[in-house]
Amino acid sequence: MAGHSKWANIKHRKGAQDKRRAKQFTRAIKDISVAVKEGEGPDPEANPALRNAISNAKGVNMPKDTIERAIKKASGADADNYELVTFEGYGPNGIAFFVECTTDNTNRTVASVRSIFAKNGGSLGTNGSLEFLFDKKGAFMLEKEKIARNLEEFELELIEGGATTIEKEEDYLTVYTEFTDFGLMSSKLEDLGIEPKNSEVQRIPLNTIELPVEDAKKILALVDKFEEDDDVQNVYHNLEINDELISAMEE
Repeated sequence: MAGHSKWANIKHRKGAQDKRRAKQFTRAIKDISVAVKEGEGPDPEANPALRNAISNAKGVNMPKDTIERAIKKASGADADNYELVTFEGYGPNGIAFFVECTTDNTNRTVASVRSIFAKNGGSLGTNGSLEFLFDKKGAFMLEKEKIARNLEEFELELIEGGATTIEKEEDYLTVYTEFTDFGLMSSKLEDLGIEPKNSEVQRIPLNTIELPVEDAKKILALVDKFEEDDDVQNVYHNLEINDELISAMEE
């Protein structure tokens, strides 16, 4: 799990790049749309999913007026009709992939995901074939500079909120909960006045595979290919993210 959060933190630090920023905005707008459609409507006070989507949008520095426009559009009769779909498959060297998408055209998305796998030495599998390799967890990325309190006492508060693992990086804490405690932790952080940089349900690999750096780079290049696709929201895999690989990717 540690490697998973380290890689997420690196991606956030690189998030100022225009290309990734545009992708983050697209993802946030889709999350807002789905939250409005499938949740309790356009009022964030009555719709926890929308509150979470708005918080994540703020975490990628989306302007307030853009968030408000996204909510208004999702509430209208001409709102985009997005559907959540998932795909499972293998990349090179037997690395398992779980890809989550939000799409208004399933046929287009299936063709795109299959093509990305095929062109990069992988193969699309059948749904359910690899899900057992991942465990659903709540994941909350907290910026240390926004935690104006004793960290040891704060960690006790997090444990009360359902934290099972707390990982410390230079600038962030990554807090994991059981899937069923996602709402409990969201409420706990709200009570503490802490707005996460990002909060979501993640699929954490139960076991990881370590590859030589050059082979591992090819897997992360495949991750980037998926993330460049507008329909893709999240990409999970069971590659071991070790310090050697992180150093190589930061060069």
